[in-house]
Amino acid sequence: MRIGAHVDSTDPLAEAAARSADTVQFFLSDPQGWKAPKPREDAERLRAAEVDLYVHAPYVINVATLNNRIRIPSRKLLLGHATAAAAIGAKGLIVHGGHVNAGDDLAVGFDNWRKTFAYAADSGGFGVPVLIENTAGGDNACARRLDALARLWDAVGDHEVGFCLDTCHAYAGGEELLGLVDRVKAITGRIDLVHANNSKGTFNSGQDRHDNLGGGTIDPELVVAVIRAAGAPVVVETPGGVAGQAADIDFLREHLGTETPAA
Repeated sequence: MRIGAHVDSTDPLAEAAARSADTVQFFLSDPQGWKAPKPREDAERLRAAEVDLYVHAPYVINVATLNNRIRIPSRKLLLGHATAAAAIGAKGLIVHGGHVNAGDDLAVGFDNWRKTFAYAADSGGFGVPVLIENTAGGDNACARRLDALARLWDAVGDHEVGFCLDTCHAYAGGEELLGLVDRVKAITGRIDLVHANNSKGTFNSGQDRHDNLGGGTIDPELVVAVIRAAGAPVVVETPGGVAGQAADIDFLREHLGTETPAA
């Protein structure tokens, strides 16, 4: 099982080595901005690396919204990040499920997701697996609760789409972790990546506040159980820099019985 962390994008491979990580996730541009990612000078080195790479799309992307000023740029930015992720050999591009505004029809949001994949197909496709991630908050979210996720998958499941399961988001979003993997797979048929995070917020709080695995309000054994059931690569998005994330990676390796990669 490949285990790693979300790291600074300046030198992801050095960050991986510092944490003894098998995989890293990082941004290719400002996560709160709308600028397209620039080509990376280290692209060849990243493609050749034994470390698995995942790219997280900017948080501002919301392809579900009925607001044209956000939805249309979001589609374009998502495609741009997918192209850039493919150029460095990334195994997936993670993007949040998005939401519609209060009073808007959520069904239109799901259809906007379908149109996003159609838009990409007209440009030759994303070129890298797009992994939709469940989110923690919002009453109008496309991927907070499993009933909404089922409607989303009805809209996009025929496309080449994957799923990223975040344990903090699920718990804070009001989904019990016990048996969660089976319930998700009954909808999506797959889990491609696990974001293994504890939660500072309480169950169903709607708060997207990550904590280290040994802290927070989730029993860390439940996080381990989710990972074991999912059988997918793991990324911790936890605080504490190198030391905090390395401790979380070590915790998972110890409890999952996996080995630290050779230096």
